[in-house]
Amino acid sequence: QVQLVESGGGLVQAGGSLRLSCAASRGTFSTTAMGWFRQAPGKEREFVAAITWNSGSTYYTDSVKGRFTISRDNAKNTVYLQMNSLKPEDTAVYYCAAANGGGYIYSGMTYAYWGQGTQVTVSS
Repeated sequence: QVQLVESGGGLVQAGGSLRLSCAASRGTFSTTAMGWFRQAPGKEREFVAAITWNSGSTYYTDSVKGRFTISRDNAKNTVYLQMNSLKPEDTAVYYCAAANGGGYIYSGMTYAYWGQGTQVTVSS
């Protein structure tokens, strides 16, 4: 079992920045792909970004490309999501997730473990 704890959410004005962190409880984190998803009120959960176990590849949904950056520190069992130039439409609960083996990295089905979520609110 892997436990994930997100932090760093909050209220920010449009154009501002936030950095989300996700701390994992187990050492196997270093061999696991990690992802960030978000869910806005009344909407389906959507993929935001993902990173392979060795940071060799990163993936982003089109709406955040050039604004968000995913990274990880395997020594600290932590994955980050740096969010710049935030827009009101980025408002959502953000979840980090740990993959369980291989799979389509953009799909929530690939991820076996999820954090409790952290609220991000961007005001206009």
